[in-house]
Order: sequence, then C-alpha cells, then structure tokens
Amino acid sequence: MDAPHTLSIRTCGLARTFTTPRGPVDAVRGIDLAVRQGEILGFLGPNGAGKTTTLRMLTTLLAPTGGTATIAGHDLARDPAGVRRRIGYVAQSGGVDPTVSVREELVTQGRFYRLRTPDAQARAEELAAELGLDGLLERPCGALSGGQRRRLDIAMALTHRPEILFLDEPTTGLDPGSRADLWDLVRRIRSAWGTTVFLTTHYLDEADALADRLVVVDKGAVAAEGTPAELKTRHAGSPTATLQDAFLAITGRGAAARDAAPLAV
Repeated sequence: MDAPHTLSIRTCGLARTFTTPRGPVDAVRGIDLAVRQGEILGFLGPNGAGKTTTLRMLTTLLAPTGGTATIAGHDLARDPAGVRRRIGYVAQSGGVDPTVSVREELVTQGRFYRLRTPDAQARAEELAAELGLDGLLERPCGALSGGQRRRLDIAMALTHRPEILFLDEPTTGLDPGSRADLWDLVRRIRSAWGTTVFLTTHYLDEADALADRLVVVDKGAVAAEGTPAELKTRHAGSPTATLQDAFLAITGRGAAARDAAPLAV
C-alpha cells in the first residue's frame, strides 16, 4: 500500500444514499480508492454504476452519506474549501460564455481565483501558449471548434495550478483527430506538472490509451481495478485482448448480451 503522502486521493467506504418516494436508493455503496500522485486513473462503469455520483462527491458537489475521503491532503467533509482550492474540474458540458473572447473568459476565471488583474492576464497568456490557444485569444468562445472548446475548458480548470484534474468524459462528441489531440494534452499536463488526472469515459480505447490504472465500478461498488494489461489478462485471458472484452466480463454484460442475441442463420 502506498504511503499516505504519495496519495492524491484516498477514500474509505465512500457512500451516497438518495431518498426517493419509493424509498432509499444506494447509488454508491462504499468505494475504497487510492490514487497516487501524478497518476492518470481511468474510472469506468456502465450507466447507473455510480461513476457520476462518485465524481460529484470527490469534487465537493455532492455530500457523501457515508465513509471518508481525503483529496490532496484535505478532508472532504471537514474542509471542502481546501479541496476545491486544489482541484480542477471539467464537466461533460463545459461552461464557457459563447459571447465573450477566449482571453476574457480566461482572465475572468483568474479573477474568480482571486488573482490580481495583471496576474490573471499573465496566466491567461501562459495557459493559451501551453494549451495551443495562443492564436485564438481574441476569438469569441462561440466560434471555437469542439476540440478548441475542450482545450479552453481544461485551461480554465488549470488556472489555479491544481494538484488534481477531474475530467468527466472530456472527449464526448469530438472527432477522432480532436480526441487524439486531447489525449496528447492530458499526457503533457501530467508530464509537465505532475498533475494527477481522474478521468471518466465511456470510450474504452481512450481509457486503454491514457490510463496508468483503471477502476471499474458496477452497482455502486468497485468491481475490479488494475492496469489495462492486468485487467485484460485477468478477465479476458490475455494482455492482447481488448479492454471491451475485459469490461464486459467484469460487469457481466458479455454473457447477458450473448444470451439475448438472436442466433445467426
């Protein structure tokens, strides 16, 4: 087990139960995670597995109803403000104003993090250069391509130099070229700054290409974890198998899909 000071994220029994008119719903049933500093972790699971609920808890958007979590050295329950100061979060839908320029959006984000205006302007220039937006600073955000908008979303999340970057399905809707560019960007962010990256995605090829380690959740609990090669060997019989084969075996969807499929004639 890693020493505590080498971990960016540690959870123990993290849980969330929702109250509904039909009774309690256990969306997350006690998740244990240990994410190392500088690691790219792929967090996978079928729809309804508890991925989004877990992500919302780790980013302070939803309070747990059970368990504990420490994020970048700060207790999630006792010091959520400390957690927020040390994380960046890129939601699925993004959040830029289409009517303002890229420069204005980045400077405004810097001011939200209490940077003085000259410092926010300098940080905007720095981020634009680092993330390939330097030729787009005067362009309205609404005129950006899908890949450019995602780069801007990530730039905004990096304004305060966070220790951990949470990416929620960052390449959904992007063309293959833009997806590949974003993969390269994530690798550079980790390589250049040692940033821990917590990635959720439905694209298994993306998880296979990017993640150092994978955690698969199903029915609100961790079903499997390991490197892509380990999961493929353990659950699909070979390190050269596809991650999809391993994922279907872990979640039990493979057998169900075969049983439901009509016979070819």
